Amino acid sequence: MHRLQPVANGLHTDHPVPGLPFVDDDHIPVEDPAAIEAIGRHEGGSMWGRWDRVSGTKGSWLAFTTDPIRQDLAWVLRHHPEHGRTVLLVRDEDASPWHSTWWGPQLLFRQGGYWWDGTTWYRPDQVWDAPSERFDRRPAKAATSITAADLLDDNAHPNGGRLLKVANFDVEAPPPDTWNDHLALWAARRPSDARPLSQCVVGLSAPELAADQLIGVPEMARIGNIAASTLRAYIARNQRDVPPPQTTVNGRSLWARPVAQDWAVERDRSPESAAAKLDSGDGDLSIGLSELRHRLARRFIGALWERPDWRKRWALRFRTESAVHEIADGLALSVAADTSSIIDTHDLAATVRHAFLDEFAYGKELDGATGGTGPATFYGISKPVVNMLDWLIRHHPRTAHHLISEIIGDAERRLDIPREASADSIRTALGLDSKLPRQARLDFLERALPPASR
Repeated sequence: MHRLQPVANGLHTDHPVPGLPFVDDDHIPVEDPAAIEAIGRHEGGSMWGRWDRVSGTKGSWLAFTTDPIRQDLAWVLRHHPEHGRTVLLVRDEDASPWHSTWWGPQLLFRQGGYWWDGTTWYRPDQVWDAPSERFDRRPAKAATSITAADLLDDNAHPNGGRLLKVANFDVEAPPPDTWNDHLALWAARRPSDARPLSQCVVGLSAPELAADQLIGVPEMARIGNIAASTLRAYIARNQRDVPPPQTTVNGRSLWARPVAQDWAVERDRSPESAAAKLDSGDGDLSIGLSELRHRLARRFIGALWERPDWRKRWALRFRTESAVHEIADGLALSVAADTSSIIDTHDLAATVRHAFLDEFAYGKELDGATGGTGPATFYGISKPVVNMLDWLIRHHPRTAHHLISEIIGDAERRLDIPREASADSIRTALGLDSKLPRQARLDFLERALPPASR
């Protein structure tokens, strides 16, 4: 979600942000990203700079630097060989977040996070697509770009505009009243070989952004299925990822309806919302934990009350520390001896077996991709997978003994991995991450691994 706000346009930008003043950027080498970075690279100082290439488009780059005159401000730049250059003045603490935000296909951000990739306008990023590990891209319907040429008419006068200097720029000053005059001055100062004004994108127009289609807090709250007062509290506290408004009129925030709907969709898909569907009503416990609680409670009441030899210990003369320790130990033993009622060991073993086979398959694929010519003698196993095997060994050694044989056999039959390689991978992984005492681990593996692999 793009929430960062620039404070001014640079004179050499191709895509001015509406409503922002123009600041002279002649002291910044806007054509050279390495030189931009170099400005901010001063050891021991409070300045910083960086530039990076953007993958996917040859010649595309982004850069930022602290301003050498005003170190509370910074310049951020995004260059695309086909779609031109954006130069913005931002607060210095926002420079690095801007850099990260621009790393993807987003070239411009407008109206509370609507963004443009050079061809299409998309709604603000809100709905997370977990399998692809990126936000779902949702195009704004019938959106068209508004260019500088569209805005510069006979009512725009360069003489009414003003080009500011960074040294005396007031970050808190109100926006210009007649912004089109400032835009006309910017256009007049552009060199003859600059990007045509008809290709300088200023904003967008879309049916969903029409004034009569925008909604306020009450309707936004209704779509999100919450009270308006709750939404206002979220906004005031910057909680629940409430999207920035598309516009503000007389202090009243207004959103596009599709933006509100996307927000509601993401709220409903969140882990908190999913967990709420499994709320047992038993305190803060989920259905499974509530079932476990009641199952253990029944077991404990049977032990503490239904056994005559323990029930008598409720008498005052039996309330000694040693007696309480004995009862606590007995209760703990009743749980430890029956962990299968909490986690089915056979189901867990099958899961661990498939996890190991996946680790082996990935390791074999990686080995082939890096030029391996023969069977590997060892494959690395990720720590969470090793931890689960180690848990089974420590808690259910018989099940773990069978599991290790199954892993090695399946790897040999299905993946053509020699048993020695599988055994050495298991041995090494447990050697790195097992919680077992060293000798106990070695003694167990001596009996669990195939004879030729010990």
